[in-house]
Amino acid sequence: MSKAENKSKDTDPLPPSYDVAVQDLESAGILTCYLAHCVLSSRHTHISSSEVIPVNSYAPLPGSTVVDHFPPTSPTNAYPSYFPSDIGYVGPTPTGVEPGAVATAPSYALHSEIAYLVHPQSYVKDSKKKKKGKKKHGKETEDNDIFRLWGNLAPWYSIPQGQFGVEATPDTPDGCTVKALHLLHRHGARYPNANEKIGGPAQFGERLHKKAGEWKAKGELAFLNNWTYKLGENVLTPFGRQQLFDLGVSFRIRYGFLLENFTKTNMLPVFRTDTMDRMQKSAYNFALGFFGHPFEGQYQQLITIREEGFNNSLTPDKSCQNSQDPAKGDRGLWYVQRWADIYLKHAQKRMQRKIKGYHLTIEDVFTMQQMCVYETVSLGYSIFCELFTHEEWEGFDYAMDLQFWYGYAFGSPLARVHGAGYIQELIARITNTPIELHNSSTNATLDDNPVTFPLGQSLYVDATHEELILSVIAAMNLTTFAKMGSLPYTHIPKDRTFRTSELSPFASNIQFQVLQCDRKEDQIRVIINDGVAPLTGIRGCKEDDQGMCPLSIFISAQRELIASADWEYGCNGNWTIPEGTKWETVTGDFPN
Repeated sequence: MSKAENKSKDTDPLPPSYDVAVQDLESAGILTCYLAHCVLSSRHTHISSSEVIPVNSYAPLPGSTVVDHFPPTSPTNAYPSYFPSDIGYVGPTPTGVEPGAVATAPSYALHSEIAYLVHPQSYVKDSKKKKKGKKKHGKETEDNDIFRLWGNLAPWYSIPQGQFGVEATPDTPDGCTVKALHLLHRHGARYPNANEKIGGPAQFGERLHKKAGEWKAKGELAFLNNWTYKLGENVLTPFGRQQLFDLGVSFRIRYGFLLENFTKTNMLPVFRTDTMDRMQKSAYNFALGFFGHPFEGQYQQLITIREEGFNNSLTPDKSCQNSQDPAKGDRGLWYVQRWADIYLKHAQKRMQRKIKGYHLTIEDVFTMQQMCVYETVSLGYSIFCELFTHEEWEGFDYAMDLQFWYGYAFGSPLARVHGAGYIQELIARITNTPIELHNSSTNATLDDNPVTFPLGQSLYVDATHEELILSVIAAMNLTTFAKMGSLPYTHIPKDRTFRTSELSPFASNIQFQVLQCDRKEDQIRVIINDGVAPLTGIRGCKEDDQGMCPLSIFISAQRELIASADWEYGCNGNWTIPEGTKWETVTGDFPN
């Protein structure tokens, strides 16, 4: 075969309409543009809110949705039998001792750098003008660390020593050894939900798309003229997968020695998650990091049903009827809307001058901040991030605090009843005692079965959502995070102690460290994203320089709190509360 024939055979065929299109385009003098478009658009499918735009037909309108489909449905070169995964010849496979860096290393390895994500360039330039960071959280921080101003959508990072009020690190205290670890972690970074409670990136794209041709942007908003919506829905992003894999690796390095107890008892660990796709993928990516490939046969993964009608301590809102009432289960929205009107007032006016033919609302501008976050954790970078000042990002961070303080934490009337179920399970596991009374979100079918809910083991890992993490913090009475009182919607309070970016970011993790100590009874510590939390809000727990509390005192106090959480009335009772500041709580309790 000649070289010319080879070249012809290896070249992708042009679309059937090519000849006709060429005649039309040549007369318009834009043949080059057409060919370039064929090459570029062949990578994507463009979807409007009402129809699918054929590939290679024309350039997508601004705001239209762009989707890549991988893997191909029927790849022509897929021959699994040619690619077996086990063909022998693996070489020597002896293993060494399990790591235990939390006890053996001279210092604790922190998670302070966020890999793979690119900071907005204009934000970095602004920060260079200020050599020194602003004093926030009682510490000097880098102005350009925008990732820490994204509330619950921030990637998790290690909390600086002393940030929560205890000048200690997660390292095992002198004279103590880790007896057991109970880990509660959030899923990794995800695409936006289909219907965000405020804002909504997909809806913003649809609004721009519906009015395409009626508006024109310029200046820093000029990119919108060719911008398309490129995000998926709900599932983990590649960065989110990496977060959970890394989390699994880090905990194996710190606590691998706890697996020796399973070998001695001839049992496997049982980890839990729920049925949502991102929850299952988070759990499996954690397991891949913790156990390595293949993880089958090294642990058992319990997948609990997340759906109305099924009790589930990891997703208690689904079985709590009053959670479905926005006035009770989503109180934060009232505060966020009013705060957004304040902190985005100037941003809205500034951006409106850069776009004609389209009225930008405050919610649109808020959604642009959401778009920055979601595009960054999904695509690695977002130009939307460059549209806002540092102060406006602080405002966004606080908006997330308002949403979750009043929706799921100390300001929510349902926080205590939501968190009680997990705390019941925690106490049952620690005390090696079955749950006596299932009067919360616990699932009797699963929790009364020693196969699906083993007791007295040295390692537990549960994957959940940010809502439960915050409800557990409130229900457990970790009151130092609420000492500033109710959050105002009129301004950002100075030195606030409740920050969702610190307590419940993507891949957030809470360690309940059970310690065996010399000359002391067993102790417990609560470590949130590597920050040791004070337990002084728990009855009987005194101030301690390591954040420890005697285990027996902790257990007794938590049992009292569990008993005070009236799930039946809180979730099914006929009680009402007014919206906004007419009624507030700082304990996570519904009105008496």
